[in-house]
Amino acid sequence: MPKRQIEKVPFNRPHLTGNELQYVSRAIESGWISGDGEYTRRCNELLAKLTGAPKVLLTTSCTHALELSALLLDLKPGDEVIVPSFTFVSTVNPFVLRGAKPVWIDIRPDTLNLDECLIEGLISKRTRALVAVNYAGVACKYDQIREICDRHNIALIEDNAHGLFASYRGRPLGTFGELATLSFHETKNVTCGEGGALIINDPRHIERAEIIREKGTNRSRFFRGEVDKYTWVDLGSSYLPSEINAAFLFAQLEARERIQAGRRAIWERYHDELMDWAQDCEVWLPHVSPEYEQPYHMFQLLMPTNQSRDRLLAYLREREIYAVFHYLPLHQSKMGNKLGARAEECPVTVDVSSRLVRLPFYNGMSQQDQQRVIQELCAFVP
Repeated sequence: MPKRQIEKVPFNRPHLTGNELQYVSRAIESGWISGDGEYTRRCNELLAKLTGAPKVLLTTSCTHALELSALLLDLKPGDEVIVPSFTFVSTVNPFVLRGAKPVWIDIRPDTLNLDECLIEGLISKRTRALVAVNYAGVACKYDQIREICDRHNIALIEDNAHGLFASYRGRPLGTFGELATLSFHETKNVTCGEGGALIINDPRHIERAEIIREKGTNRSRFFRGEVDKYTWVDLGSSYLPSEINAAFLFAQLEARERIQAGRRAIWERYHDELMDWAQDCEVWLPHVSPEYEQPYHMFQLLMPTNQSRDRLLAYLREREIYAVFHYLPLHQSKMGNKLGARAEECPVTVDVSSRLVRLPFYNGMSQQDQQRVIQELCAFVP
């Protein structure tokens, strides 16, 4: 008899909430599908309301929102930016493109966020900014970080790609830095495939951010009737998403409460049903302190060793379950070496990177698929 085909459990799967195609059709029918139409405006306004920020601007990606941040800070060759090595390359590339040098900071072993106790030892007279990544949507220690940045006159930027709908001590993530960024990539809680946003908490940046985002022109002022024509006034690029993307995203943002309730159920089921196995096998499960409100963005394990991590990934893949590892240390990458990183930097990052596993986690994940993942995990002995 032919071998029965096992249905795969993917790491991620796009999910419709109900109104996406309707809103995309409306955008097309409106005759305006380039950037900054009705749906872009509605997304900007809703995100500003949810975060309490003075201004939010949709962008084509979180990467481009970070590039906007680097341009707003007028970074120049020789400037330094403190940034975790445990992050995606998009956190660093925008600053390197401006000629700045990344100064790598190690992470805490509990939240996997940058270790705030190491910041002052990395500050020099050339330090212009610090980029804090809210890993898995759990906040960095912003009380201490904000105080250090203020005392040394360093700009704080939040890479909040994972952290929409999360908070720290009651305050939304994305509001602690002068600037912050969001991602709406297909793996995020709400998505439009590719997209992002710049959160502007310092109103002094608003007008210039609009100019940079519009190819360096004052086109936004023209549309508001503030000037009778627009022209090239500053550096810039094309960072506007299409109305098709914005329409898709707005439908997802409208359904945020339903999305978040579903993701919380998935996260809590993983946590509760894997707890005994994790204790028996010395596997670390994420623990979120009550002072953090997390967005249930991902569920990650730390295996006891690199070898047990690799065996687990292979074991799950044989069973058509697609878990993945996460960030490789940027300071040990080919580009990191070009930028002068030292191999002995960031030991916690190196250790965590070698042992971390991200489990399948996506909107609309069925209890049956999740139970399959849990059962296979509980049968695995590291």
